[in-house]
Amino acid sequence: MNNILLDHFFPPKEPFSPPPRLRPHKSAPPLTTDEIGAALSKCSPTSAPGPDGIPYSTWKQVNKINPSILLHILAWLVVLRYYPASLKGSNGVVLDKPGKPSYESHSSFSIIVLIGTFSKILERIIASGLLAAARLRGLLHPNQCGSLPGLSTYNACLTLTNDVKTLQRPRLKLSSMSLDIKAGCDNVDNNTLARIRREGGIPPYLVSWVSSFLGERSCTLIFQGAPPTPAPVNVGPPQGSPISPLLFLLYVAPLHFRIPVGQMISYVDDFALTVASLSNRGNIRRLQELFEKLARKASRLGFSFLVAKTELIHWRTPCQRHSPKCVSPIQIKGELFHPSNSVRWLGYWFTPAFDSAAHFSRRLSLALAAFALIRRLSPPGAGLPPYLCHRLATSLIAPILLHGADLFTPSVGTTNRLDTFWRKVQRWTTNCFSATPTGILSVESCLPPVSLLVTHRQRLAALRVVCSPPSVNPATARLHPSFP
Repeated sequence: MNNILLDHFFPPKEPFSPPPRLRPHKSAPPLTTDEIGAALSKCSPTSAPGPDGIPYSTWKQVNKINPSILLHILAWLVVLRYYPASLKGSNGVVLDKPGKPSYESHSSFSIIVLIGTFSKILERIIASGLLAAARLRGLLHPNQCGSLPGLSTYNACLTLTNDVKTLQRPRLKLSSMSLDIKAGCDNVDNNTLARIRREGGIPPYLVSWVSSFLGERSCTLIFQGAPPTPAPVNVGPPQGSPISPLLFLLYVAPLHFRIPVGQMISYVDDFALTVASLSNRGNIRRLQELFEKLARKASRLGFSFLVAKTELIHWRTPCQRHSPKCVSPIQIKGELFHPSNSVRWLGYWFTPAFDSAAHFSRRLSLALAAFALIRRLSPPGAGLPPYLCHRLATSLIAPILLHGADLFTPSVGTTNRLDTFWRKVQRWTTNCFSATPTGILSVESCLPPVSLLVTHRQRLAALRVVCSPPSVNPATARLHPSFP
């Protein structure tokens, strides 16, 4: 069973030979205590440790007492372009996927890889330098989002929304297709990744360090009855590493290409292709051609797309609400995909007319399920004190309910439905009577109405977009040059 799971989670590949070791590189910049402190500040003390069992809190205390200890160790690893074999081990915690009818197949399990905390400190420092070098040399496409500082699913979805509405102004028909790369990081070829870094002009010490980091890794699977023996694995960037998402983005950046009268946006391994023409049927033909081109580029990198997750949507404007809908499907690798009335991309539910009710109705259902579970912790007149109930409401229920409020504005009817539920949460927090006026209820529970919470989230999101550099954030790059 251990070998079967290892072959499933870490499919065998051609061995990757790391470069020669212990050769100092003169161009490597000196490491500073500020860089180590910045890397440690991003590390949570509650993160699960790796094989060594040492938490981040230990390294933070060591750096606080004597910063030179970590500085002397990590600085030499950077100068020597060397990643020790003792740091390449990891634990793979095998978990059962819930709801599976049978657990006799390896596809019924998932894995969480735990890497040592000390190695993650060094990886964060290298990732920071690699990101700066990649952006300086244009190795990341401007429409790539996710796994990068200051970018989130909101930025990708806001960019998609802006492009769709901009292309709708000339009264063109727009269509979008979402694609998902199959087993992204597991299919990264380390030799191809090294070639991309070298040809892209990445500093040689970073190229050599990453090559040393990726080679000769091992993993110990943890499940009931598993032997505590580390097994060699030869895959792409390891799961759980701070530098792995950046390496994956560098690897898939060549998949991006310019689309005339259209756009391609990606978030890690999720792609959205948008095209515009005079008819939806013309859009379908163009999307099929673009998919074939994208699939050929992906095959050269060893990737394929998970066709079963493909979704198609034809966008509509309010002026087109009375016109007949296009029901023509798109054919991808012999399978037909009909246009959807609602598409979920990166946690946001999109409809052809950008109706927010489809998104918030699903958020309300999830919030109701979560509230039904946690309200048992505090029945009326007993249970948790009000301040703990308030903490649960703000940290658990509100994020579930208002996820997506930064992009979508709920209608009046949707806001009333959300307010009705939110008042139940307020009464549960304060143990007030049902006849308590809503104005007093909001004050006593310290939970503002939904309309104020939505406005607050939208203003924070707008502030983040405005303050981001246009070269980093694709949503900011779409602002008018005269703004602000």
